[in-house]
Amino acid sequence: AQLEAEVLTRSSHSSRTSYVVVADLSEMELKKILIEKMEGNKSIQRSDEQRNLYKVLVEAYDADKTILDIYEESTILKRGREDDD
Repeated sequence: AQLEAEVLTRSSHSSRTSYVVVADLSEMELKKILIEKMEGNKSIQRSDEQRNLYKVLVEAYDADKTILDIYEESTILKRGREDDD
């Protein structure tokens, strides 16, 4: 919730982009919860199919995190340039 507020605050240039980022953030949170549940109940050790699903989920989570990190960095850089004006 705190990160959502920061993302919304930082992205004053485009409310549409803000909503997309918040939606992606919620999806990321759900992926992280699922990863933690799979690790906790050892479901990834039950079958190759479960292990493969887990690997794909972790890869998707990592990709989302990278995209969000890049978005945050670019927003901070844009804000810094606006402050210089």
